[in-house]
Amino acid sequence: MKFNYIASYQNGKITEGTAEAESTAELLQILANKGLRPVSVKPVKSSEAAMMSRRQVFGQKITIADQIFLTKYLSIMLKVGTDLFQAINILIADFEKPALRALLIEIRETLERGQPFYSTFARYPQYFSPVFVNLVKAGEGSGNLQHVFEELSVSLDKEKELRSKIKGAMVYPILLFSLSCIILIFLTTFALPKLANVFTGGGFDPPAFSRIVFAVGLFINHYIWLFAGVFIVAAIGIWLFGRSLAGKRLFASIRIRLPIVGKISFKIALQRFAATLSSLLKAGVPILQAIEITADAVGHPDLRKALLHVRDGVGQGLTLGEGFKKESTLPSVVTNLIAISEKAGQLDEILATMGHFYETEIEGSIKSAVTFIEPVMLLFIGGIIGVIALAIIVPVYQLVGQL
Repeated sequence: MKFNYIASYQNGKITEGTAEAESTAELLQILANKGLRPVSVKPVKSSEAAMMSRRQVFGQKITIADQIFLTKYLSIMLKVGTDLFQAINILIADFEKPALRALLIEIRETLERGQPFYSTFARYPQYFSPVFVNLVKAGEGSGNLQHVFEELSVSLDKEKELRSKIKGAMVYPILLFSLSCIILIFLTTFALPKLANVFTGGGFDPPAFSRIVFAVGLFINHYIWLFAGVFIVAAIGIWLFGRSLAGKRLFASIRIRLPIVGKISFKIALQRFAATLSSLLKAGVPILQAIEITADAVGHPDLRKALLHVRDGVGQGLTLGEGFKKESTLPSVVTNLIAISEKAGQLDEILATMGHFYETEIEGSIKSAVTFIEPVMLLFIGGIIGVIALAIIVPVYQLVGQL
């Protein structure tokens, strides 16, 4: 990269120029070899290059897998004694994904300008959560970045594994629902109208039950493209609304009140609470700040409100155990464990254990939910198909009886 420098010769004469170097340290060595003493050194970054870097980061998503790879390799490099600048340069050379390369280049330039390491991550909240940013900030302040990156890689890996389990468990129900919808659409838009025309066109008057089912099929068949258009527009509208803040709040409120999904959502929130607060406390983040960051990370409105109440109570002089016991939202086993572990001085360890416990609970709850949903869905679809079958079979029997 380019640097602008102002330096002086041994006789005191001042000179100014531009030089190419991989880092500030390399530039200082170049100036020393020329017999120059640096007065001012500034990296050159054109506005065009800055915009290109930002576009590369925004134009391609940084996934949780990228974050795991980044934190894991930084942890390993720092552990073997590689300095941060050299570790960043190695990763820039190794990474092929443009978004990550652009991010790492921006991190290097941020460090060369003397700004904090975490500040680059803070510029991209859509990729790096407040928990990630504050853990890096705490590790940078305490000089323990290697341990923080190691913790981050482990916690991100667990989060990725949990997401994969949830998605994997939902594959079969979604596939079953999709195939059932296709069968129902075929029956109501193609098969049923043709059969209805056969009966009505032959001068046979089917029973009222069959006529109603045939009328529904003919109506859907006649306005199928209108229904399809409304469905597509509604789906796009819901998706766009779901990306807004109001939409996220509304869907979160609906999700936590659904009978089965609500319980699983609460367990996921408790797992995030325990794992996040444990990581923040291990990194040395102050307790009030740690609770506030955790409240924003849990993704559950009721639990978030409870944690903010705990933060206010602790800020007013309550112990952590007293603050949690005042909140009925949290299970009593959680509040009691927090109170006991606080007195024993093992709060971060107990929270980490609690996080592992809820990971197992979530997996079991998802399996139970899928086991319950599958037969209910089959019964529902089977009931609709049964109604259509009866609407066809009853007239057939009546027609045969008249012969």
